[in-house]
Amino acid sequence: MERIELKTHHKSELIEITEVVQEAVIRSGIKDGICLVYTPHTTTSVILFENVDPNLQRDFLAHMSRLVPKSERYAHGENADAHLKSALCGASVSIPFEDARLHIGPWQGIFFCEFDGPRERREVFVKIVEQA
Repeated sequence: MERIELKTHHKSELIEITEVVQEAVIRSGIKDGICLVYTPHTTTSVILFENVDPNLQRDFLAHMSRLVPKSERYAHGENADAHLKSALCGASVSIPFEDARLHIGPWQGIFFCEFDGPRERREVFVKIVEQA
């Protein structure tokens, strides 16, 4: 399993990690299988999302803020919105690959979502499972 470390710069942001995940698949030496990408933080997510138009990424973050606004009314307190956004988006994605190439669409990317930043150190784990 590989660990990717990230530094985030904003309260909420998307960071594309497709290339580093693809490199992990290649380094594994496994040709066919499944790649699991997972974040262990309760205020972050990993998603598949459109990777061509940065305006769509801004739209996504704006919509998430409207859907789950920052509020003092949550029982948890100051960062409850980040926990709720993370739960809605999910902590992992599984992507099949063949010939060491991820099977993602031409406008798809793997994104790390920060909902409680900025943070000096965030982690993403990549687990490569060989097809039996």
